[in-house]
Amino acid sequence: MHTPDLVILMTLVACAAASAYWKKLTPAAALTGIIIGESIYSGDGYRGLAELALFFLLGTAATAWKKNEKLAIKGNAAHQPTRNTGQVIANGGVAAILGILAFAYPLHRDLYTLMLAASLSSATGDTLSSELGMLYGRNHINILTGKPDERGADGVISLEGLLIGLIGSAIIAMASLHSSWESFSIITLAGLLGNLADSFLGATLERKGRLSNDVVNFCNTGIAALCAGALIGSLP
Repeated sequence: MHTPDLVILMTLVACAAASAYWKKLTPAAALTGIIIGESIYSGDGYRGLAELALFFLLGTAATAWKKNEKLAIKGNAAHQPTRNTGQVIANGGVAAILGILAFAYPLHRDLYTLMLAASLSSATGDTLSSELGMLYGRNHINILTGKPDERGADGVISLEGLLIGLIGSAIIAMASLHSSWESFSIITLAGLLGNLADSFLGATLERKGRLSNDVVNFCNTGIAALCAGALIGSLP
């Protein structure tokens, strides 16, 4: 193992240990985070790690923000300060797979790393939209019916929440440092589409108990990655 790679591994271990110590992640989730971080680094280097770090920091901050008000809205479901393994995989699993693919197939590295950024863009947008939208949204509607619905419920969106999520997606797109305005736009748009897909699945399958929240989150990051791949493939 080269020295930079060893430093990265040690940094990931230190960050995971700190996250477990401060109860941001369970010990098993922290170990899973190391594996996901290494997978992303193998395919996208420092850029991928920067995107992952931004997602974690923004998501952690949004989750902790005004937690007592969220408790009043959703009860204990609104306050999950310690993330478990399933939640880590749900948000970072697709990015890890794409990191491995970028490492294994270097000829397609640009495509896979763009899709990787889109998956984290969606994860970030969804987290910020959910955590902050329930606080700052004015009109909460069901994404399927367009009618007013309970804020914080599965499949319920607000304009403010969507805009906050879009900003989160754009932050990841900026951090990705891909080479063109088109790439930035694709990563941001894919993040928004993934976020909307999350709400659609929440309003349908999750409300009926057919999908868990973790599965829905995994799906939204996967959908965002596929959207980014399709969009970049449609460019002349």
